[in-house]
Amino acid sequence: MRIAILATAMTTGLALAGCINSGPANRSLESVHQPIVSVNNYVLDADASSGILSPTETRRVSDWLDAMQIGYGDQIAIDDSAASNTSRAARDTVAMLLARKGLLLANHAPLTGGAIRSGSIRVVITRASARVPGCPDWGTRSSTDFQNATTSNYGCATNANMAAMVADANDLVHGQSSTGNDPLTASRAIGTYRAATPTGAGGLNSNSTSGSSGGGQ
Repeated sequence: MRIAILATAMTTGLALAGCINSGPANRSLESVHQPIVSVNNYVLDADASSGILSPTETRRVSDWLDAMQIGYGDQIAIDDSAASNTSRAARDTVAMLLARKGLLLANHAPLTGGAIRSGSIRVVITRASARVPGCPDWGTRSSTDFQNATTSNYGCATNANMAAMVADANDLVHGQSSTGNDPLTASRAIGTYRAATPTGAGGLNSNSTSGSSGGGQ
């Protein structure tokens, strides 16, 4: 009877162990959970049949850009292939709206679905986002592993934080290209700090206390 009970317990333990460590053993120090970068296009068609954007259309485009909360990492371009009266005035208006937010207008617009109405321009926002699917992952492989493998949750915190904090998700794919001006860019903030007048350079303000009412006496 003892042998039968012991055999049943061992079988149950092996079954549970098999359920816990069900995934392949990862014996490297590279996490199996890596950031996945997705790219989405958001479009808005604006009437430019006269070759320019009217004040109403300009306001509509501006409100849409504010609602989309555009910022660093977003690529904004204009598709004017359907504009009957091609003019740089409409493009310059959108470029001015972007310049107020510290952004530049891209040279080429990506292909988007749906036909553009004749006489309209299409403003396209290309936005990349990153996420790490499957994290946290505590159940695929447990810490009790006798195969000299890392746990299934290994790297989840680091990669998930990186995906959440990166300013431009495209940097996780191909990185930034060096322009040769990195030292100047890095020292610009230091130069501004050193050139600024110290807050205490003018001394302390002196206030006369004469003529006080002498309250409290």
